[in-house]
Order: sequence, then structure tokens, then C-alpha cells
Amino acid sequence: MRVMVLVKATEDSEAGVMPTTELFEAMGRFNDELIKAGILLTADGLKPSSQGKRVAFDGPSRTVIDGPFAETRELVAGFWLWEVKDMDEAVAWVKRCPNPMPGPSEIEIRPLYEMADLREHLTPEVTEMHDRTREKLSGN
Repeated sequence: MRVMVLVKATEDSEAGVMPTTELFEAMGRFNDELIKAGILLTADGLKPSSQGKRVAFDGPSRTVIDGPFAETRELVAGFWLWEVKDMDEAVAWVKRCPNPMPGPSEIEIRPLYEMADLREHLTPEVTEMHDRTREKLSGN
């Protein structure tokens, strides 16, 4: 099971306040544990939403919205992509994580859709396109 683990933004992360050296080191050690366990697929931090954009869709219309975005607690500051056996394993790993922010913070865990979840809803042509895309992304 693949899960995306989302580090929620805080006022500090949205203000561009960088983590302390100690926090960088603690997160580095945690990431090393994830790598050794064979769980970590990728991870990264995101710059504040003031440096981002959103594109709003309404039928054929597209509207570009410049950051920053309101509702800091609903924004994402960073993420991991993990391969775990189940949600319980993902929760256990998140509980081991250093607090990713200087103050109170949240980490959200969301499972990704796998083809097994979608196949009954897709035509053979769409399934084939998806499989080709995954193959290209994996470098095969």
C-alpha cells in the first residue's frame, strides 16, 4: 500500500522560517530509518504558498490565483511517499517522527489509489494508457 504522508503547514512554515539545525538532523535520521526499512519512496519540503499558484477550473475557463493562500492549517509544507503494508504501519512510523515544526503541528496520512481500486471503473483503453504511463515513469 502506498501512502502520502503530508506535513501540514504552520504560520512559521508559511512565513518561510527554516527549521533548526537540530530539526534538520533529526529528520535526516528519521528519513535514514525509513530508507533502511525500505519504506521511503520520495520526500520533500515545499516552499511557502506565497511562492505558489493555483489554477481554478470552471468548465473551459482557467483562472490563475497567486499565493499566499488563506487557511494555513489546510496547506501542505512537505510530504513523504511511503510503501507500507497497511495504514497501521504508516501510523506507527508517523508516531516515531520528530515534530516537523517548532510548535504544534499535524501530519496527515492518505492512501493512494492503486490500479486494483480503479480497474472495474476504467475501460481497457484507459487502463492500458495508465499502465504505459506508469511504465514510463518507472523507467522500464
